[in-house]
Amino acid sequence: MKKAIYKLPSLILIVIVIILIQSFLTNPKKNSHPISPNPLKNMFGINSYEWDFLQNPNNLNDATHIYDPKMDLIKCFGGVRHYLDWGKLEDTQGSYTFNPANSGGWNYDAIYERCKHDKIEVLTCLKNCPEWLVNTYPADQRDGENVPAPYGLNREDPASYALQAKVAFQFAARYGYNKNVNASLVKVNNKPRWTADPVNQIKIGMGLIKYIECDNERDKWWKGKQAQQTASEYAANLSAFYDGNKGKLGKNAGIKTADPSMQVVMCGLAAADPKYVQDMISWCKQNRGLKPDGSVNLCFDVINYHFYPNDNKQHANKQATRGVAPELTEAGEVVDDFMNLAWNTPKHPEVWITETGYDINPESPQRAIPIDNKPALVTQADWLLRSALLFNRHGIKRVFYYQLFDDNESAVQYSTSGITDAKTLKRRPAADYILQTTKLMGNYTFRATLNNDPLVDVYQLGNKRMYVLLIPDEKNRTATCQLNLGNAKSALIHTLKIGADVMNTQAIKTNNGKLMIKVRETPVFVEEGE
Repeated sequence: MKKAIYKLPSLILIVIVIILIQSFLTNPKKNSHPISPNPLKNMFGINSYEWDFLQNPNNLNDATHIYDPKMDLIKCFGGVRHYLDWGKLEDTQGSYTFNPANSGGWNYDAIYERCKHDKIEVLTCLKNCPEWLVNTYPADQRDGENVPAPYGLNREDPASYALQAKVAFQFAARYGYNKNVNASLVKVNNKPRWTADPVNQIKIGMGLIKYIECDNERDKWWKGKQAQQTASEYAANLSAFYDGNKGKLGKNAGIKTADPSMQVVMCGLAAADPKYVQDMISWCKQNRGLKPDGSVNLCFDVINYHFYPNDNKQHANKQATRGVAPELTEAGEVVDDFMNLAWNTPKHPEVWITETGYDINPESPQRAIPIDNKPALVTQADWLLRSALLFNRHGIKRVFYYQLFDDNESAVQYSTSGITDAKTLKRRPAADYILQTTKLMGNYTFRATLNNDPLVDVYQLGNKRMYVLLIPDEKNRTATCQLNLGNAKSALIHTLKIGADVMNTQAIKTNNGKLMIKVRETPVFVEEGE
């Protein structure tokens, strides 16, 4: 028998909402896994390349100096994921260069030093194969994204990845924090490329990089078997990269061999499948054994995957046709699956998302859509900010958007995901929103979700509270929500403003601590006053 459904008078609905909000304040909503405090600013990383830092459009031959107009854009973000091709460091086998790199002349010292000076955390993603390694493959199978081991070797044997483990050691010895690396193991090519060319110098323990990622999307099924790794194959690869397969590959192989404090981030998975990580853990248990405390001797410190919110679940062939507001996708469920895996793993490794984003090309299958009079650029800004709030709400520790600038203007997915403009070197609305939110509440941490629609999150910093309110939809819906701010006699209402460095702020008196707020799909921020 179906239950009768009654339409309650609007006054009664408002009373119910107030009671629910008060109840949630007293008993915050719990996730299935614990959520540890995490500053919101950690949700605002960006993917970029060395030319995003160094290349002056007025002097394309200069690859050694930071170009400040570009750096001013990068400073909007709390973190950078730097795509670094292995071949840039080792364009000739056994010959390592960093400043200048023999391939391209890039000055990686300058990039990392400037990021540290500007308090931007760097995750270096060491990816792709150098040409000399690619050439070991048959001519019809050569691709820079091939498995990073010479052709024909056993891909489940960590020793097959010794060459990558050695460049990892050199990187960590230079940019890590260990100043006691055996200098005889550190190598650079100190020959000038031409007359008066600067030469590379050995540097140890520069203290610039805390995080490094072992390659990118190693589950790349679309590239063929020469590029796709199974979980066991990637775990073997990662074991070599991590610590030279527990030291078996020599004193000059592996990140931890050079700097035990550097954190190794597993590659971002293209398919957000926790089973891939679970299978990696199983490989580690079988092949790396247990630590003295009984935990599995893992070959990674951080779990990592990629997630682009779209409508792919609505299609049998899983081919998306457009981007979708994050709350309307499986994004939260996927986070919870990864977080539960991490929580059930000893040491509880952090979970990161190192790629997420939306295109602005109207033909892209990953596009943000115009909503009424709101153009796609503004929808992109809304959805990226809301993605950050969603991921933080569920326990993700760091997020990196894809990416700083567009690749090109084509309709190919991810080509127009830039959140700043490379031609004008100006922020797009998404970057405005990130900068403004970071300035307002970058150090605040998520405390509880009070209501789901309208969505009301509470953030806290010391004794100060900030409420973030939004409609989790893509129809230009609005609603009115009543907040109970306790004894607060006033509140500050902060609203995002395109083209500005800071939000608009309006002071409002409360009615015995209560405040009626009009909520839209663009987040609004309410700060308790006196």
